[in-house]
Amino acid sequence: MTTTEPNPSGLPDQAEVDDTIKLITDNATRVFSWKYDRERDQLVTLYNKAMASQWDSIQDLDWSIEVDPEQLVKTATSVNVTVEIAKAAKDVDGSPFATWGDKEFTDLGIESMKASLSQFMHGEQGAMMVAAKIVETVPWIDAKYYAATQTMDEARHTEVFAKYLDLKLGEAYPMSPYLDAQIQALIEDSRWDIAYLGMQIIIESLALAAFGSMLRSTQEPLLKKLLRYVLSDEARHVAFGILSLAEYYENLSEAELLDRQEFMAENTLRSRNRSTTPEVWERMGVDFEAAIPALREGATKIDQSLFTVFQRGFYSKLVPNTRKLGLLDANNGHLRKLWGDAGLLEWEFADSTADDYDAYDAVAEDRAAAQ
Repeated sequence: MTTTEPNPSGLPDQAEVDDTIKLITDNATRVFSWKYDRERDQLVTLYNKAMASQWDSIQDLDWSIEVDPEQLVKTATSVNVTVEIAKAAKDVDGSPFATWGDKEFTDLGIESMKASLSQFMHGEQGAMMVAAKIVETVPWIDAKYYAATQTMDEARHTEVFAKYLDLKLGEAYPMSPYLDAQIQALIEDSRWDIAYLGMQIIIESLALAAFGSMLRSTQEPLLKKLLRYVLSDEARHVAFGILSLAEYYENLSEAELLDRQEFMAENTLRSRNRSTTPEVWERMGVDFEAAIPALREGATKIDQSLFTVFQRGFYSKLVPNTRKLGLLDANNGHLRKLWGDAGLLEWEFADSTADDYDAYDAVAEDRAAAQ
């Protein structure tokens, strides 16, 4: 007779759970620190700033504001590139958009907005989990303190995006496979600094670009204030990564730095190849694979890419932030060459988030105005 050993974790295998749960094994070592001296002045300042800038998702946001999804799309001050490409593809031979009118293109705009907010929501839960990992794995007490405030920030962000989708727009989209894979890799990695590098530097720079782009476009007051407050937090999170990693990377070997440079190249250049969320097209009754030729021709007709504007915002933060870490020029400029070949160095001397995070502080701005 054979017996099955019980699962020591008390958790079921992935095959036994439903589709609302994902199990990930974290291979990092947990670190207690008995050294409580506050030795990193910049992290102390950032922690104090985070403590003073906490905001209340219920009291500080007016959830009674009515949101009309059609008006949300129609009053946006910048074009929705996905919609514009679909419009340009309308007259392409065999286009699935040939019979579409204003209603269908407006509906596409709504679904595109829901898809974006859904990825924000999923990404914020991933950030919450990675920030919690940093609390457990980073060896410095000042970094543990700050990462604990970030964990709270990310929980609040997840909450408000989920609430906005549920109350104002409707059914959320699943997490994109690209984002899912990125976050899973950060949680699984045994090295604590990779959690910083992937989340604080890459994904949070993505967040600054995406949230900033939506903030500049939307005229809806609840979403506008929500995004201003989330951006306030996210800018501090990126600064946290820069301050921590710049110190740590001063003492790594060339081989270790090369590994981090390759990580940056893989995870940033690959980001150019993200596809649109196929579920958007499914909800619109369009076979995405069949629509790709028409969409490509439509994009060519208007000289647009789905990600051009977004990428500029992303790289304008990512590149100067990475320069601050010393990763551009380590190993005889290995990453500089890779990014230079990809045309990214035009942003090298833009403002880094470690220097300009105070400029994002909408929470302090609103409190000062209310006095």
